[in-house]
Amino acid sequence: MSVAEVSVLSRDAAKRGAAHVLDVLRQDILSLALAPGAVLSRQDLQERFRLSSTPIRDALMKLQEEGLVDVFPQHATVVSPIDVEQARQAQFLRRSIELELVRSLALAPAHALVERLRSLIRQQSVFADLGEYEQFSAADQAFHRTMYETEGVIDLWHLVRRRSGHIDRLRRLHLPKAGKIREILAAHTAITDAVAAGDAPAAQEALRDHLSRSLDFVEQLRQSHPEYFSGTDGRPAR
Repeated sequence: MSVAEVSVLSRDAAKRGAAHVLDVLRQDILSLALAPGAVLSRQDLQERFRLSSTPIRDALMKLQEEGLVDVFPQHATVVSPIDVEQARQAQFLRRSIELELVRSLALAPAHALVERLRSLIRQQSVFADLGEYEQFSAADQAFHRTMYETEGVIDLWHLVRRRSGHIDRLRRLHLPKAGKIREILAAHTAITDAVAAGDAPAAQEALRDHLSRSLDFVEQLRQSHPEYFSGTDGRPAR
């Protein structure tokens, strides 16, 4: 094997390593396993993932681009606080896209889509009964992703995911609150029923109501977890 081929393989391995680190750390941050303010030591990450500094650095740079970490050169990398203004913008983006998405799906309802959505709702219900919040959240994401995939706009899903770190952490923080999970299940059921019935206005109304509730409890969450937030107005504290 030539030197050039070895170099290509090394770069490919580094890219795969960085992608893996990115996925794991992003999930840890979104699930709040890594809470706002947690320090990410590059040395510790290298030991944890058994990788060199380059893929670790690349993964942290991606997380910085998504607003999930703050990098202080020569000092530390820290999980970013929840920024309510960024959460609001992410909510606006996702709602705008998915309102058109459910309209399009309802105008030509597909049996396979409806069955898949109902299956995911059943999975969520089981996870809700077991108190398995991470699995519930994963099925929640799969519910919405399935609609993007069916419509053939998966790139928009990836766009939304890259912008949703702050709103996703708000949702995860709120998930254990009494009644929240059942509210989500009811909303998903209403969306699915409307799509199955070919009722585009009802699908949009159910979707709008579902995605508009994410910021309703910000003040309560801020009071119970002030250390998770960037400032009293949702902007970085100065």
